[in-house]
Parts: sequence; C-alpha cells; structure tokens
Amino acid sequence: MKALAPLALALAAGTAAADTDLARCRAIAEPAARLACYDAIAAASPVGSPAASAATFGFENRIAQSGPEAIESRIPGLFEGWSPNQRIRLENGQVWQVSDDSRGVLAVRDAKVKVTRGAMGSFFLEIEGRRQAPRVRRVE
Repeated sequence: MKALAPLALALAAGTAAADTDLARCRAIAEPAARLACYDAIAAASPVGSPAASAATFGFENRIAQSGPEAIESRIPGLFEGWSPNQRIRLENGQVWQVSDDSRGVLAVRDAKVKVTRGAMGSFFLEIEGRRQAPRVRRVE
C-alpha cells in the first residue's frame, strides 16, 4: 500500500497542473486569445504532434503514457539475434536495450520490427516472423 502513495500523488499533481492550465485558458474572454492559449497547451504536449510522439516514444513518464501504442522500424543490416542487456539500434535512430534475460538466435537482414507498449510502462520488441519478443527499454 505504501508503494502506491507516490503514484497517487504524482497522478494528482499532473491532473492539478493540467486543470490549472485549462482553467487559465477558460478564463480568457477574447476567443482568439483563448484559442491561442489552448493551442499552446497542446503544442507543449508530446501528444500534440505525431512526429513529436514518435520521437519521444519510450521516454514518456511511466504514469502519463501518451502517444502511439507502437512504432515500426527496421534493424538495418544483418541481425543475428539478441541477448540480455544488448543494445539494438533501429533505422529511425532509436536505441533500445534488452531488459529481460531472454535470448534469441536468428539471421535476418533488415529485420522489420515493432516496439509495442506493455503493462506498467514496459515495451516489447516484436521482430517480424518471430513469436518471441524481448522486453526492452529505450536508451537513446
């Protein structure tokens, strides 16, 4: 139970900040200025633009998970598999590190991959044609 207290406080703080920003905008009488205020809130959020969401995918706060549910890319060149703590660089420039103790052996060139969200802020690297998906965390 004690472990849930910080989580509840963080959620309440995030909600309070969002409510304050919305209340500030709501109080503006002039329509164009009010719209500009709402637009500024949206622009500050990674959800505001798909490009920003993909760029920050994997770095979001574990409590406030927003943005896409998955991203797709490729592992350029020959990919021979993975092992614990191995770093995997994707074609889009992102680097993900295997965070579980799984191992996989394969030999595939320019492997098509999908990084998907799991429970509690975790991510999985799905490799086309493989049933096993290692748990990963974004490091770059």
